[in-house]
Amino acid sequence: MCLQLSENADPEEIKAAGFDSYFVDHGTGVYPCSASGVPFNAACLASKGDPITDLNEDLAAEQKARTTYEYLMKMTDDPDVLEPLKFLREREIVHYQRFGEALRIVQDKLNSNDFFYMRPNRSKDCNKPSSRPMDRDMDKNMKDCMPKCR
Repeated sequence: MCLQLSENADPEEIKAAGFDSYFVDHGTGVYPCSASGVPFNAACLASKGDPITDLNEDLAAEQKARTTYEYLMKMTDDPDVLEPLKFLREREIVHYQRFGEALRIVQDKLNSNDFFYMRPNRSKDCNKPSSRPMDRDMDKNMKDCMPKCR
């Protein structure tokens, strides 16, 4: 989209659009940066290893992207720019819905007896074999302590 909008621009148009410093550094190539010129880096990608936290981060990212597309749509009346932006905005809405469904599934699993959110020690003798068949199989395969189901 950026290339299509700028490929036939002459130097005066590039300067008038405030695109001159970007053009000097990157031509019409896509260089991932913010609207203020701050280059993209992975610091904005957050992962904590906790499914609830990470899914909420994903939900927030989708909403931020949707809002950005809406702001971009307010900046133009060109149908060749608006249509791809509408598609991208709709895609963010679908992603938000899917992440919401995933969060609901994870939360449901957290409330079940078969999912362990934390791994507390059972006791000092946590490596002692259990008499329950399920626990015996677990003890064979796991060297660390696993909590009991109930």
